[in-house]
Amino acid sequence: MFFRKRPDPAQTPVLSDEPALPNRLSPRSPSEAIKPTAAPPPPDRPVRERGGLLARISGLLTASVVLAIAVMIGVTLFERQTKEAGPLPADKVVVIPPRSGTTEIAEALSREGVITHTALFEWAARFSGKALKAGEYTFKAHASIGEAIDTLASGRQVQHAITFPEGLTSEQIVMRLNDNDVLTGDINEIPPEGSLLPDTYKFERGATRQQIVNLMRAKQREVLNQIWLRRSAEIPVKTPAEMVTLASIVEKETGRADERPRVAGVFVNRLNKRMKLQSDPTIVYGLVGGRGTLGRGIQRAEIERATPYNTYVIEGLPPGPIANPGRAALEAVANPSRTKDLFFVADGTGGHAFAETLEGHSRNVARWRQVERARQTPTPDAVVDKADPPGASAVPGTASAYAPDGTNMAASPDGPGGRVKAFDASEGTRLDPLRNKTFDLNSPKTVPVLKQP
Repeated sequence: MFFRKRPDPAQTPVLSDEPALPNRLSPRSPSEAIKPTAAPPPPDRPVRERGGLLARISGLLTASVVLAIAVMIGVTLFERQTKEAGPLPADKVVVIPPRSGTTEIAEALSREGVITHTALFEWAARFSGKALKAGEYTFKAHASIGEAIDTLASGRQVQHAITFPEGLTSEQIVMRLNDNDVLTGDINEIPPEGSLLPDTYKFERGATRQQIVNLMRAKQREVLNQIWLRRSAEIPVKTPAEMVTLASIVEKETGRADERPRVAGVFVNRLNKRMKLQSDPTIVYGLVGGRGTLGRGIQRAEIERATPYNTYVIEGLPPGPIANPGRAALEAVANPSRTKDLFFVADGTGGHAFAETLEGHSRNVARWRQVERARQTPTPDAVVDKADPPGASAVPGTASAYAPDGTNMAASPDGPGGRVKAFDASEGTRLDPLRNKTFDLNSPKTVPVLKQP
């Protein structure tokens, strides 16, 4: 029989929840074998600090968001202020001097009551990126800072205008330019007679007088060339210069647009028949030249005085224009009425009565004299006679001072040879109460009564 050897307790492993401790040789008591032991704490892990770059990026993003919000709020408030109505109670014209900077412009607008805050205007002007231009501008009532900036950046300045009636001489036109205090500078020389086109010209403050003269000359050349190309082949003028000369006479004879072609037709017929034109305005120009006015009526001795321009003495056209004719007078000469008229006389209504024969003209003259007597006072019209027989003279204001029967129709009530009561050709001068207006020199209704010197 075999006997199993009992295992030595010292060599038998102890089953326990506690891990075996190496090199533990002493035996354990039963109570020690079942006593639980605490697990050792896990080893400490190193704590990582957040990197500096990441932290900086995060901070910048946060700051950017905050700044963006602040900027948006600031821009919104800024734009709102620039769009608010300004303090100006009504429209106002303000002149911004040349070479003014943004600061000077802001101060000028503040003085004129257009804006209140100059600093706000300066910031708004600089942020807008718009170039502000000097000049004369109209600012609307309650214009905001933004609208004021737009006005200055647009360059649309106040437009001034100057009007030159048809029939002024070049010297009278220069006088009118010199009287205008918006224009600047001097005129180099008096332009040639007939080289300027009467019209209304617009300009901005700071424009020079010479610029207006240059513009008038350019316009006259342009219009003359256009009209010359479509002229009638039957008119007895050989050059554009001759057409201007004849048009200047027509211009001074009548201010009625409907009569210009017929008056031109009378002069064309007389030229074709080699008859003297007998135009009173040519007498005046021969006496005073570019001044254009006697300041009184023409005297009998002056009617017969020989001058290069006196068409009662010379044959054909004078050597040059006696005024600056307008477009309508040039058109009338280029395409005159096709009639057989050789005479015309004032009819008492501001127009003229035309006639083909001396007999018909005599009847028109008689009717005119009845009108004169009915008025019982001399009229500025005086009697017109275009084509009296050789030896006759002219009535100032139109043509002949003598009726076909030889009666002196230009004499004053004091007797033959007295001062003639005719137009005094004062249009365009300081004596002219109708400056910047056209009027009919042959109409007592429109011609001003001026005192005799």
